[in-house]
Amino acid sequence: MNYKMIVLDLDDTLLRDDRTISPRTKQALLDAQAAGVKVVLASGRPTYAMIAIAEELELDRFGSFILSFNGAKITNFSTKEELFSSTLPVETVRDIYALSQQEEMSVLTYVGDDIVTEACNEFVEKESEITGMPILEVDSFVDAVQQPVVKVLMVGNADKLAIIEKKLQKQLEGQLSVMRSKPFFLEFTEHGVDKGTSLHELIHKLGIRQEEVIAMGDSYNDVAMIKFAGLGVAMGNAPADIQALADYVTDTNMNDGVAKVVEKYVLGELVAK
Repeated sequence: MNYKMIVLDLDDTLLRDDRTISPRTKQALLDAQAAGVKVVLASGRPTYAMIAIAEELELDRFGSFILSFNGAKITNFSTKEELFSSTLPVETVRDIYALSQQEEMSVLTYVGDDIVTEACNEFVEKESEITGMPILEVDSFVDAVQQPVVKVLMVGNADKLAIIEKKLQKQLEGQLSVMRSKPFFLEFTEHGVDKGTSLHELIHKLGIRQEEVIAMGDSYNDVAMIKFAGLGVAMGNAPADIQALADYVTDTNMNDGVAKVVEKYVLGELVAK
């Protein structure tokens, strides 16, 4: 198969545990782009928190893309044009906040370049560490959010959040997309928006067929794109239930799992020709 697009989750997939890209993986992705293959960084992170990685992989030079906020935004990194954008109305944000209070969970969102929350805790600090965004602790979350936002997160104990996820997916079916990006992050976006649906939107614009896409991920918010892609790849460090859904399981994020797929299915095919 002549693959034309490589879609990559960031944390625990493209990035090693220290949040760097290995030299082998970086070179493989630069070589693939030089051969005309588009690279798409697909993350739950805000766009701001993906720019440095996109620059390192030279997405601007090769006309590649960022798919941020779990698919709620698609950006052409060369032109900085937003090809797709989805937001949650203020009223919906207030409803999610009310649910968080019922479930006794912390909640956060993004306003400007800040992470906004009422109560800073270890999970909010984790999001700040991952994204590089400062935390703005406010007296009233509801008062602080006066305009639509891209997504809202409930954050907290992983076991409790797994139960809440199933409950709210059923309760909010047809109203919101509800999924965990990490065991301790439960994300809410507009209904029908996830990495898979946004990927469909992007390839339609580019004239790329579904079977020409490789998608790699490790977590529950990657499932939609793994199932959508012609070659859906789970990382060796992904949970067993995610690996079971994939077409192929590669090595871990610490052992060049991404590079090994690119070398085998993209660069190897080019050499064979």
